[in-house]
Amino acid sequence: MMIRLRAFGPAMSPPKTLNALLAALGVTLGLLVCDMMLLALTGGLTLTPDTAFGHLLLIAPFGATAFLIFVVPNSPLAQPWSAVIGNTVAALAALAVLAVTTQPVLAAPLAVGLAVFGMALCRAYHPPGGAVALATVVAAGGADFPGLSFAVAPVCIGTLGLVAAGVIWNRLTGRTYPFRQPAPPAHATRDTPPEQRLRLGTKDLAILLDRLRMSPNIGVGDLARLIDAAETEAVAHHLGDLTAADIMSRDIISASPATTVADLAALFRKHRFKTLPLTDAKGRHLGLIDQSALLGLVDPTLTAKDLAADAPTLPPTAGISALMDHLADGHQQAVPITDAGQLVGLVTRSDLIALLSARLRDG
Repeated sequence: MMIRLRAFGPAMSPPKTLNALLAALGVTLGLLVCDMMLLALTGGLTLTPDTAFGHLLLIAPFGATAFLIFVVPNSPLAQPWSAVIGNTVAALAALAVLAVTTQPVLAAPLAVGLAVFGMALCRAYHPPGGAVALATVVAAGGADFPGLSFAVAPVCIGTLGLVAAGVIWNRLTGRTYPFRQPAPPAHATRDTPPEQRLRLGTKDLAILLDRLRMSPNIGVGDLARLIDAAETEAVAHHLGDLTAADIMSRDIISASPATTVADLAALFRKHRFKTLPLTDAKGRHLGLIDQSALLGLVDPTLTAKDLAADAPTLPPTAGISALMDHLADGHQQAVPITDAGQLVGLVTRSDLIALLSARLRDG
């Protein structure tokens, strides 16, 4: 069978330079933190003329673990459970093999095989774990090999250090790690959000991933998000090139920072809005006030400024898919449309529903 040369080329789209630099810096700092932790734990963190920071305690597999945590933090293989448990189980597997045979030719492949099986049982697949098993076998040949404690330090504690550094660094750079954090139901019930009720459920997606043998590559939550995004884009394409400017309300009723609670209540009753934007005297957007924020208020000194909440805004050129993402259940009731900080329009869920209804009738 003929194989085209293109098959040997890059399989990934080119990364953004800034993201690559941040990932590289994160890996560097993460490994430095990890090494400092291990040095401090072993008393090797000393300042002498001969050795400024002691000796290196990092093991080679930590480089691969750091790559996963700082470069692809959304991968199932990079999550804290996979990293910490995977590496530790791999080290313990190698130690178990070494208790039976110390012949490297046999011990090395047996250690990696047992490590893979152990990681599978613990649902902790972590590719660097295979290297941890090999590193344990190699280290066991040294005169100062610590034995069983090797699985604790450097393996387990070192991996914990990398995970801790990854949590902090990814948050500081705008990425979420650990990646899988189920959002609480928007209405505090067990019902699936309305926009998801006709879609495949979590169990169905898990079965699909198992059937395609892709469970280690992508998590169920990630697949669901990918499907959601794809369906949103598909709807947006069906709606053509419409933008926020095409459907937004332009005659905006807004509140000023000094508007009293009584006046806010009157505005909500008169116009039957669920949200009101907050603007200053120059028309600059300052936030959104939800109708529910007025419930139970008894303090007459409160003003609109006290009740307003920050809300993501979009420019007039924003597409329908961006609006749909912001207005999905559990997010917000309206999207302020701003231009250079000025409030120029508002798109509500009702506006979007009316648009979809009209297109369904016309289609």
